[in-house]
Amino acid sequence: MERRLLRRVMLLAGLLLFTLCAGTAGFRVIEGYSVFDAFYMTLITVTTVGYQEVHPLSPAGRVFNSALILFGVSVVFFAVGTMTQTIIEMELHDRFGKRRKRKAIGKMHDHFIICGYGRVGRNAAAELQKTGAQFVVIDRNEQRVARASEGGMTALMADATRDETLREAGIERARGFVAALATDADNVFVILSARNLNLALTIVTRASEEEAEAKLRRAGADIVFSPYSMAGQKLAQSLVRPHVVQFLDFAAESMGLDVMIEQFPVDEKAGVVGRTLGELKTIGEAGVMVLAVRRRDGRMVFNPPADTRIAAGDFLIAMGEQAHLRAFDGVLAGRGGAMRG
Repeated sequence: MERRLLRRVMLLAGLLLFTLCAGTAGFRVIEGYSVFDAFYMTLITVTTVGYQEVHPLSPAGRVFNSALILFGVSVVFFAVGTMTQTIIEMELHDRFGKRRKRKAIGKMHDHFIICGYGRVGRNAAAELQKTGAQFVVIDRNEQRVARASEGGMTALMADATRDETLREAGIERARGFVAALATDADNVFVILSARNLNLALTIVTRASEEEAEAKLRRAGADIVFSPYSMAGQKLAQSLVRPHVVQFLDFAAESMGLDVMIEQFPVDEKAGVVGRTLGELKTIGEAGVMVLAVRRRDGRMVFNPPADTRIAAGDFLIAMGEQAHLRAFDGVLAGRGGAMRG
């Protein structure tokens, strides 16, 4: 919409400038007016203010002035009409755009909400977009909201610390919440509001100051990241264990490949409950590596052996290409005859 508005403004400015230049040149050549008199005569002619001629016109000058009146007035009317149309379109676009956003958010369930579209929120949104997850971005900055919308995201320009804004984003139906506002104080406030509106919400945030981490957890954050602490640990590990760091970067960023680490919940009705990992048909041939099993009580079993039994409520953490992970998901759900008898 902004680009179309810019093109229209440039077109109208070009037409008006051409009319003024052509009229000035015509009066200068035909009537011998000075540059200022020629410009002034063109301006009062195009704007139809009704002033008398600067100097008496010759017959040739009157013919030229008649053509200038027809062309110039048409340009002015066209400019006024185009700008009026543009303003109406912008108003309608804004109104219907908000209505479409409300409808889209109203259909979302188990989605995520990102408060703040700065550097942290922008990267979090990009990662969620890669996974195809539904999410809503909230920010008070118009340019940031426009940037998120241009990226194909559902974005609201509003104050995330207000309960009305969180309700509009579907906080009661959301599954996860990212608090990525500018300051720790703002994040504490918005986390308190989010936790009060949805007790089952999973809330993650980052702490700019080490002292704020405990406050953010008391406010209701489930996971708090300290970027400075994490950066320091990674710098040290890059010196001591560079190959391990390289592998972790590969796992996290996939180095441009179609490799991901995914978690798979085991439902009580899943066909794999009570079976062992070894009973899953040809996991190795499927190109999927089970890295860990997270038990319902929170225990993590790393590099689980083949005789590890799968229980309801477990999460299997596996790595592989996306196509293989989708097939593995079908194995866990008992689709396609992937289980051995």
